[in-house]
Amino acid sequence: MTHPIQSGSQQAAPSHTAAARDRVLIFDTTLRDGEQCPGATMTFEEKLEVADALDAMGVDIIEAGFPIASEGDFEAVSEIARRIKRATVAGLARAISADIARAGEAVRHAARPRIHTFVSTSPIHLEHQMRKSEAQVLDIITATVAQARNLVEDVEWSAMDATRTPIEYLCRAVETAIKAGATTINLPDTVGYATPAEYRAMFEAVRARVPNADKAIFSAHCHNDLGLAVANSLAAIEGGVRQVECTINGIGERAGNAALEEIVMALKVRGDVMPYETGIETTQLMRVSKAVSSACSFPVQYNKAIVGRNAFAHESGIHQDGMLKNQSTYEIMTPASVGVTKTSLVMGKHSGRAAFRSKLKEMGYDLGDNQLEDAFTRFKALADRKKHVYDEDIEALVDENIATAHDRIRLESLTVIAGTRGPQRATMKLAVDGRSVTEEAEGNGPIDAVFNAIKAIVPHEAVLELYDVHAVTEGTDAQAEVTVRLSRDGAAVTGRGADPDTLVASAKAYLAALNKLVARGVRQHAQAAE
Repeated sequence: MTHPIQSGSQQAAPSHTAAARDRVLIFDTTLRDGEQCPGATMTFEEKLEVADALDAMGVDIIEAGFPIASEGDFEAVSEIARRIKRATVAGLARAISADIARAGEAVRHAARPRIHTFVSTSPIHLEHQMRKSEAQVLDIITATVAQARNLVEDVEWSAMDATRTPIEYLCRAVETAIKAGATTINLPDTVGYATPAEYRAMFEAVRARVPNADKAIFSAHCHNDLGLAVANSLAAIEGGVRQVECTINGIGERAGNAALEEIVMALKVRGDVMPYETGIETTQLMRVSKAVSSACSFPVQYNKAIVGRNAFAHESGIHQDGMLKNQSTYEIMTPASVGVTKTSLVMGKHSGRAAFRSKLKEMGYDLGDNQLEDAFTRFKALADRKKHVYDEDIEALVDENIATAHDRIRLESLTVIAGTRGPQRATMKLAVDGRSVTEEAEGNGPIDAVFNAIKAIVPHEAVLELYDVHAVTEGTDAQAEVTVRLSRDGAAVTGRGADPDTLVASAKAYLAALNKLVARGVRQHAQAAE
């Protein structure tokens, strides 16, 4: 039996001998689909910082959020729409009138607003989720796309679970959406089921069969359940897609989305077989990757392509020998091309503000005077405690400082008594809404004592789901970076903290997560009061 996405005619592959390189639009959904990753919720301020970074890097479309989901999401999309001047700002909406109206209101102040609306098309979704017939869904498409087009000129329509939809019905749905006013057609691999050949064939078939296909830009949106998201996205481009939807670091629901940095660099490095270009300034990829990792408190795996810590590291003797003779023996792109400094400039306690500011700019940071002064103070304190301060140390302390700038609960001091003869005891002073509070607590080990002290000062029912520690740099005086995940009432948040003292880093990480829960509670209370 032929699978639905394999049926239909195929068009000839695009010629690689053409002089002109086709432009592929980069649609970043880090702030929407990426944030749906469990534990990756960002604060309002973090979303704005990420949006600014994406715009500066050259992303064509920023999907800022799902405005109907919550008042917080609506406010974030609205503010991003107001402040972003170059990129298109999109708001997501289900094929429901209220959703579309809310999305239109959220993006109306954007220089280039877009409403992105979607509806399921696959038999399994229509039967078990939508409980609608194919004809009813076509009517829904007509009504909702037309509603969106009356609000904005730029409307994107998505066929959810397109890759498990029979090609004949998928073509009818696409034709209906374009007739109703859709300017971009997204055919997502919602559950990460397709293979590259199948995904490409689906786009070729739809573009060949739909009479008005030339009136819309086709878009790919791939999930990584089988590890094929990037491969499928590249195959879709070969099949005529000229917009790719992706996220920084590949974050997203379940196994994540196609990683923006991998798609962009694949097109750049292998332009010989994929003659396409993007508007992304690739030298900013590492900086934006770190910004997103810090904002959502999701560490980037060491062996992650392009932006992983080991992406340009070589330990094998054979590899090292080749690198010493010629870098191209084992590196297909330069570290500088993605914003990685080839070697770390070692800075210490004798470094001044000018050198520190210059170093930050080299690393992609542009801090205000107050942020710079605070970061410099923290840098000097760290330099007094470490023999060498590496780039990674500076990144850790600056990212932590940015992430905690609006926290209501801050660590002022911590003393821990530990050893083989218990009980272990922690004495902690926290600033809670500007008021200093000191408490002591015992625990089954020093970490438990630290967390118990926090609970004594800020009582809560959150459950600790994850506690992870790793070293930022090498050496016995390396900074520890701790990740903590807390959950409460079905909501999970993640916090990170860095410090040469693992116990202090643990306290910072726990407080970072707790601050997110507190902020969420305040927003929910305010919404309930309305």
